[in-house]
Amino acid sequence: MREAQLCRKLGLSKPLISEMLVRAGRHGTSLETELLASGAVSPDIYYEALAELLGLPFVAELDPAEVEDLPGIDTQLAQPTAIRLRPRGRPPLAAIVPSADRIEEIGERLRLAPPLGATMVATTPTAMRAALWQAGHDRRLRAAVDQLFSTAPEASARITLWGRQGFYLGAALTLVLMLLVTVPGTILRVLHVTLGLFFFATVMVRFYALLAKWREKRRPRARPSAGRRPVYSVFVALYREAAVVPQLVATLNRLEWPAACLDIKLICEADDRETLDALAAASLGPQYEVVKVPPAQPRTKPKALTYALGAARGDYLVIYDAEDRIDPLQLEEAWRTFEAGPPDIACLQAPLIVTNARESWLSALFAVEYAGLFRALLPFLAGVRMPMPLGGTSNHFRTRVLQAVGGWDPYNVTEDADLGLRLFRRGYRCGVLSTPTYEEAPTELRAWLGQRTRWFKGWLQTWLVLMREPSRLVRDMGLGPSLVFQLLVGGLILSSLAHPLLLAYVGVILWRLVAQQSTIGVFDLALFALDFMSIAGSYLAFILLGRIGMTFRERLAVGPRWLLTPFYWMLISLAAWRAVRELHSNPFFWNKTAHRPAQARVQHEAATDAG
Repeated sequence: MREAQLCRKLGLSKPLISEMLVRAGRHGTSLETELLASGAVSPDIYYEALAELLGLPFVAELDPAEVEDLPGIDTQLAQPTAIRLRPRGRPPLAAIVPSADRIEEIGERLRLAPPLGATMVATTPTAMRAALWQAGHDRRLRAAVDQLFSTAPEASARITLWGRQGFYLGAALTLVLMLLVTVPGTILRVLHVTLGLFFFATVMVRFYALLAKWREKRRPRARPSAGRRPVYSVFVALYREAAVVPQLVATLNRLEWPAACLDIKLICEADDRETLDALAAASLGPQYEVVKVPPAQPRTKPKALTYALGAARGDYLVIYDAEDRIDPLQLEEAWRTFEAGPPDIACLQAPLIVTNARESWLSALFAVEYAGLFRALLPFLAGVRMPMPLGGTSNHFRTRVLQAVGGWDPYNVTEDADLGLRLFRRGYRCGVLSTPTYEEAPTELRAWLGQRTRWFKGWLQTWLVLMREPSRLVRDMGLGPSLVFQLLVGGLILSSLAHPLLLAYVGVILWRLVAQQSTIGVFDLALFALDFMSIAGSYLAFILLGRIGMTFRERLAVGPRWLLTPFYWMLISLAAWRAVRELHSNPFFWNKTAHRPAQARVQHEAATDAG
């Protein structure tokens, strides 16, 4: 009631106050929060009125050069209340953000100590945040780049190969080369058997996921309900994304979550003028904040996300990409799942659905791949409590856990996979959601190959980071999960690199059997059978996992292009070999994938499938 009385004193109408009180009761927020989030009152006018009630000067903009960058000041980015200013040639000042729940307390302090008023000014949360971002940007940038490496160097990809790893790798390669010279036939057969068995094991994991998907029961779709809502932070990293800004803002505005409980941070490089201009031209509500990251190496998405992480206001935090079209109920399902689940579930992955499968054979098979990964394999891994390499978007986190494990590695170019595995090592696990995020796949070979090369490079980085101390990895994860990690990440890399070699071996044996009608030894025949089962099984698992995860409309969009799976796998192998080369020559290069707004037809079909 005190808030209502204060609002009446400020001259706000009774109907408006009543409406905001109803919203506050429905969402578990405050009258002031709902009033400012609604846009019915300008924050500058509101806080200036509070300053007038307190008898304090009001400052609409703060000079960043006057902000005293004290230890712990970044907490004010999340909850602005007070900072210290040192104006030139004047005594220090305290800049405060008055609020309805504190105005009586502040007024009483000023009444008891009148001189205190001469040392204080009032401002808005937006003005305080803007000054803080500028005042501490160099320190914050250094922390974003260096903190994980300085506090947990074993978890950082900043150094590609540790000394011991380099020694062991060099020793192993030297030994293999010596054996190839002295006993080439024996060593080639040992390597072939080892590689074949490993490849076959990775295929079997996918067939287990396929069986689990067949037995899965469809979960009911979440529906919004009344009740308390926590603040939810939404992070979107944008770089050269001016074209998709209108689509992004439109999809974020459709989220079924109270605006008063949203903390949307659009994180941009400070020198990306085109994107920043597009955001300035967009109509952004009070729940939005544009964060400008000072340009510095490495130029990666995880560095930008980590730069803004300390300013997250939400109990929960989700990452989206600029081109994403998000199911409006995704936050609702994630929140309910977190609340109903055990505290060790630190992350939830929403499924990513490709909506432009009709455009090219590349996008069609990309859609098959994503359907198998996000709607079959990852749910299977979550169900059996195994480590999950996350997708690059639509990851929902408990914010405090994310901050406690160090956030994202700015040097890892598939920061999502790295973070999912690091969470598992720390005793947390990941789950999955059913409400999707819609994306468009690359349709041109150059864009697809650049993106996939970056992914493989990041998976190589992740594997090398986790394999710095193999015995410790087994202790942290457990024997079973560490083997699953080897099959998921190591197996993906190794099978992709070896795929052309195994395919060539199968082709040679077939040619000898059919064209030359030669006799083949038992051992070579067994190797041929193992390779053939691995290759055919990988194709079959790829297709079946994808098709079982797809809707009827999605399968129609793909059509018969799943027959091109062997060519798709050869491209995957090419990307893997390119990644090996790039890991040596340019390990932190982020190959930017260009995005475009989704076509109206694609958006309509995605909405129809979701319904």
